Amino acid sequence: MRFALAVPGDVRFGRGRAGELPGVLTGLGVTRALVVTGRTPTRAETARRALADAGVDAVVFPVIGEPSVGTVREGVAAARGAGCDGVVGYGGGSALDAAKAVALLAATGADPVDHLEVVGQGLPVRDPGLPCVAVPTTAGTGSEVTRNAVLSADGVKASLRSPLMLPRTALIDPDLLAGLGARTVASSGMDALTQLVEPFLSARANPFTDALARDGLRRSARSLRRAYVEGLNGDAVAGLREDLGLASLFGGLCLANAGLGAVHGFAGVTGGRFDAPHGAVCAALLTPAVEVNVRALATRAPGHPALVRLSELGVLLTGDPAATGADALAWLAELRAALEVPGLGSYGAAEADVPELVAGARRASSMKANPIELTDAELAEIVTRAL
Repeated sequence: MRFALAVPGDVRFGRGRAGELPGVLTGLGVTRALVVTGRTPTRAETARRALADAGVDAVVFPVIGEPSVGTVREGVAAARGAGCDGVVGYGGGSALDAAKAVALLAATGADPVDHLEVVGQGLPVRDPGLPCVAVPTTAGTGSEVTRNAVLSADGVKASLRSPLMLPRTALIDPDLLAGLGARTVASSGMDALTQLVEPFLSARANPFTDALARDGLRRSARSLRRAYVEGLNGDAVAGLREDLGLASLFGGLCLANAGLGAVHGFAGVTGGRFDAPHGAVCAALLTPAVEVNVRALATRAPGHPALVRLSELGVLLTGDPAATGADALAWLAELRAALEVPGLGSYGAAEADVPELVAGARRASSMKANPIELTDAELAEIVTRAL
């Protein structure tokens, strides 16, 4: 058994942790921070005022939609122009990914395409960036504890990737999830669930990620559907916020240390080609991807450990100690229906796009950890059933 771990040196979880941001930044010697937010920068207003009270200037840089190479170039220019010596990602996965990329490139002077995988030069990152602190306000990507930033370029999504991109500190405050709409809860929650399922079945699974995936899967299974129906506002649902926050955190740690699979192989190319939220794409692909993987394993690798894990997945998701892999698949399909997840066709994808999506998915780095190499026909079946 051989594996390596890449995790931030300082991960803080719990209600009220966002209030520690000023002290974290001053402890890192930051005097002026670029605060990268989502499309609604007013959500970070409390943090901005707290930074001002602590003597830290804040320059707000909103990211509208999922980040592109151009977005990061603009962020780097903003950080350098304002003389920022640190970066805060305060928002969903898009804000956090953009913040990590800006923190790196504002210090090194490189262009995003110098390091971008697949569509860039893929040069290794040699030098550290500005101190970066991540404060997630959704519970999906786990980007606060991953060593990559996903950017769109040339119609696909690809990653900047290096251990040097891990945030210096991650502050996960589940109370920041209050106010999220049902669609965001569903999309982000399905992203987190996928990032627990795929590493658990991954060819690179290890004892560290297995332990986190098992706990995260239980939490997501018992709380995601309730959160979609009941919402995340008020003290009565504080437990739901904590469960979803932990599921997202654990999913981020799992994907960073065990890889992903076919779902994310398709998600990158599909999200780059169509205007579709990453979590919604994952949600549409998850059930058919697991089903096709199971059939391929049963046919070509009947002794594969992922088949045993699928039965355990059924137990974790249903809470029934007698559950099987078939129960896991049924549960995933039922959850997609309960969360009213739309198919990829609702974002413009059609059967005519399938060959191009298959070709793009096969090139994706996420496919390397899929439990078995899938044929083009099997990949086409996954995306066709997700339409």
